[in-house]
Amino acid sequence: MDLFHLFSILIVLSAGFAYINFRILKLPNAIGLMLVSLIFSFFILIMGYYFPSFKEDIAIKMDSINFSELLLESMLSFMLFAGAIHIKFKDLNNEKLSILLFSTISVLISTFIIGFASYYLLNFMGVQVELIHAMLFGALISPTDPIAVLSILKSAGVSKSLETKIAGESLFNDGVAVVVFITILQLAKPGADLNVSSILLLFGQEAIGGLVLGIVIGYIGYKLIASIDNYQVEVLITLAVVMGGYTLAHYTHVSGPLAMVAAGLITGNHGKIHGMSDITAEYVDKFWELIDEILNALLFVLIGLELLVIQTNQKILFAAIIILFITLATRYISVYIPSIAVRLKEKITQKTILILTWGGLRGGISIALALSINPEYNKDIWVTITYVIVCFSILVQGMTIGKFAQKMK
Repeated sequence: MDLFHLFSILIVLSAGFAYINFRILKLPNAIGLMLVSLIFSFFILIMGYYFPSFKEDIAIKMDSINFSELLLESMLSFMLFAGAIHIKFKDLNNEKLSILLFSTISVLISTFIIGFASYYLLNFMGVQVELIHAMLFGALISPTDPIAVLSILKSAGVSKSLETKIAGESLFNDGVAVVVFITILQLAKPGADLNVSSILLLFGQEAIGGLVLGIVIGYIGYKLIASIDNYQVEVLITLAVVMGGYTLAHYTHVSGPLAMVAAGLITGNHGKIHGMSDITAEYVDKFWELIDEILNALLFVLIGLELLVIQTNQKILFAAIIILFITLATRYISVYIPSIAVRLKEKITQKTILILTWGGLRGGISIALALSINPEYNKDIWVTITYVIVCFSILVQGMTIGKFAQKMK
């Protein structure tokens, strides 16, 4: 099956699932789509029990999708840019310390705690894994996903401060976690240089290089937009910033996700305020909002269908449930420790920490990173554990975070 027909089927499924959710379930989009996708996957598994060739055909089609490349090289760039253009520098500035610490220190704390805990637990249970591969899992499960939680928190009426903390943290920690993951992936290769200077150099090249590239292409895009007044061309320029910028990041070996966050912030602030008419700003907002909605629908359908190709057993599923609770406890620790420093400058309460803990949903980025692991690095084990955590995160935490936030108020 060629790419166009495969993409067409995914779009049809996404539209159908979104319609079912809107008319019947009436859940927030991300949660509803995930739930309908899972029900659909279980239906195919039941059909596959009676008609094995039916399930096998679908599993082969799913196996043919390079999921990590599709998300990390394509969808992620659009999603991060779309998220960043809606965030104001003024709001970020008010919460800069908490966002900076939660998106860096929290990710590193989470990576190491979950990595070590997973390594010792799995080996204790007789599932042989290496520490460096457990660290890869720690890095991929650490970033939070704002897609589902922000719309729910808005309806719960949380403060602008908390909303900015969650949106800002998840935007930047996605980029930071991808950099940490890529750095560990390089170190996991046979014969890799494990000295501190080479690790810092690799991390610095990806992170700082990505931010610098994003600022440069964002500024060029802003200058081009400011020099004309035509919404069609200006929307096209924002599209070129994302696609051209991400391609450039790929070939210069810097972090594309961080580049897109930086470019999106410049476009959404300098670009909108100083370079766009009101009509253009409205079209740019609506265009990127629509792109974001379509990609998120596709993403949650893909996550649901991944159930068909996961190879697992009862021992790994039991370990996944234990690691799920370790991940929740680690989320609290990784938010609490930086919050001690944040309290010196900004107001942050115990209730805020609890909302940030329960609202730290895991999503498609974690799934995509897990699927990008080499098969010889125990890929099936990490994909299974990631899948269990993401499903719990979106369906259980996502369904309850609104009420939880209201109760905390």
